[in-house]
Amino acid sequence: MDELDTGVPIAIHLDTFITQEGEQSHFAFDEDGQLFQMGDSVYLRYQETDEHTKNEIPVTMKIDEDGDVLLTRAGENKLRLRFSDGKRIQARYRTPYGILPVDTVTPFLEIRMRDRPISGTVKVDYQLFAGESLLGDYKIRLQFTA
Repeated sequence: MDELDTGVPIAIHLDTFITQEGEQSHFAFDEDGQLFQMGDSVYLRYQETDEHTKNEIPVTMKIDEDGDVLLTRAGENKLRLRFSDGKRIQARYRTPYGILPVDTVTPFLEIRMRDRPISGTVKVDYQLFAGESLLGDYKIRLQFTA
């Protein structure tokens, strides 16, 4: 995968399923992105369009060699969530009103990647907590192909 040093254009399909206070939501979108490798980590980068403001939000998903995933959204609300299978991890959600400490609990994490052709899936099921309060259950299903 030598071409990953400089980046490879990819097509991304993302489904996000959210359950909050008994209400369920589903968001799906298709975006162009880029896949590249730095060291032992693989990065997926794409722009997500905010459904309310229509602003482009840069999103990076870093996949570590050990299988952990770091999700970063750099819009008005900055979010960095780390997912590690079966673990609870502290994070911070930066809003215009201040920083909200949150925790992720990841009961399911699966990554599959192929290099011929370059393609893969990232599946993350996680719960988001503020202290001991459950904010919601989330499922991310991301597919990419070069």
